[in-house]
Amino acid sequence: MAFSQSISKGQVPVNCNLCETDRPIKWKCRDCNISMCNHCRDQVHSKFKNALEHKTVDINDIGVHREEIDFTNIKCIQHSSQSCCLFCKKCDCLVCPTCFAKDHKKHDLTEISEGYNMKIQRLKEGQGKIQSSNAKTDIQIDQLQNLVNEENLKHSKVRTDITDHEKVVKEQVENYFKELINKLDQSHENALSSLMSDLNAVSLFNTQTKDKTTEVQHFIQMTDAPKFFREVKKMEQSFDIPIQQIQSSYISSRKFVPGNITQYNIGSLEEDENLSIEPSITLVINKEYQTELPTIGHIRPCNDNSYWICSTKGSKLQAVKPDVVKLIKISQYDKKVYDIAVLSSNEVLLVIGGPTPQKLNVTTGKPTDSVYNVDPFISTAIHISNGNKVVLGGFSAKQDRRAVFVMNEQEKHETVYEYDQHIQPIFINYPGNITSTRNGNIFVGDYYPGSSGSGKVVVLEQGGDMINEYTGHSDINKDHPFQPNDIVATPKDNVVVTTQTDSFLYILNNQGYPVTYFNTKT
Repeated sequence: MAFSQSISKGQVPVNCNLCETDRPIKWKCRDCNISMCNHCRDQVHSKFKNALEHKTVDINDIGVHREEIDFTNIKCIQHSSQSCCLFCKKCDCLVCPTCFAKDHKKHDLTEISEGYNMKIQRLKEGQGKIQSSNAKTDIQIDQLQNLVNEENLKHSKVRTDITDHEKVVKEQVENYFKELINKLDQSHENALSSLMSDLNAVSLFNTQTKDKTTEVQHFIQMTDAPKFFREVKKMEQSFDIPIQQIQSSYISSRKFVPGNITQYNIGSLEEDENLSIEPSITLVINKEYQTELPTIGHIRPCNDNSYWICSTKGSKLQAVKPDVVKLIKISQYDKKVYDIAVLSSNEVLLVIGGPTPQKLNVTTGKPTDSVYNVDPFISTAIHISNGNKVVLGGFSAKQDRRAVFVMNEQEKHETVYEYDQHIQPIFINYPGNITSTRNGNIFVGDYYPGSSGSGKVVVLEQGGDMINEYTGHSDINKDHPFQPNDIVATPKDNVVVTTQTDSFLYILNNQGYPVTYFNTKT
């Protein structure tokens, strides 16, 4: 049976039709009938006239890299002399005419090409499941690696705590031993004071008696009889010298009794809480400032510690600087602003409607058109990525189109995100807020303000592909729609999403998968 449709060749590399280098082709423009690599799609084809309206598809979806498959000469496994002619859906196998006559007459049969396509579709579905599992394991790897980092940081801190405490204990021990020695010296001094007092008194008495003994001896040897009898009585009276009394005991220096050093006076290791995959989130208000605006729709920090804030309800835009408890107003402009972005040069870009964001002259207060243009779209949101690239959301009600544009410092469109790999629109509502993570992924809140329907957060990777979308939490959003209101990346490369319909913070990782959520009311 002849193959009813043309299937392109496989495993044969095809050169890019534009640069004709050995770069592998990844895309095909159906309008231009050109096969091209990633580089030419982003840098060359995007500059073609009306390129945004062209249909560019992934080669995997049209089979441009597979050789034509011949289904006419597949030998039957059971009847080797015959070729298979049909595919049995019920038995999930190829059949030849003999197989058909014996076992498959009443079965649901189709052409081999259709059976082949069915198998390819199942393989793609299986591949999708594997990729989904792989994405989940990527999250688990990130989570476990975060725990490894957390454990290493904790270990390092505890080691530092122990060595710091060791220094303190050593210093305290040294000081204590010095104190013991000082007390011993004082005790010794007190003991010697009493002993030395009596010793000095007795020594003095001993010296006096020795002197008196010598004096008596001289008197005994005297040969002058008149003088002897004249002075003998006086000598006899001088024999009554009082004996110096000493104490039976004296205070002594203190003795040293060695003590035991235990964990109670040094410290010990105790069991701590287990490491948890589930993050612990606590919101703490460090500072609070009062503003005169009725509401605050956007806040954007500047390099000089000032901020741009705007109120969409009051159509006010202010440059402010925080004081002790209030915000000091530097300047104010009466202007309805849908989004704000601050360049590294501190220049301010405003989304106020129209295809071109406005650059605000802070000296004159007058806005002028910037070089970033998304015509025929109306700019809806703006963000400055870590690479200092301008990311713009665009919406065209007339053409019913939505897109996100990435522009470099030369104001050129590097990437346009409008259709996915299956030529389906990426955005279904309105790209209303944008942020990006350090790995280059772009997160877009896709929700039409004022609508009662649900929205989503779309995750885009560098190069033009959508890699994920988040549509809310199955439990939280069971009774009300998920309507992303604002979105911001954190220093740890997570993404926090707020909504218009509840008080939860939805926290995603840098691939767009949910990490946890936090109820601000609790």
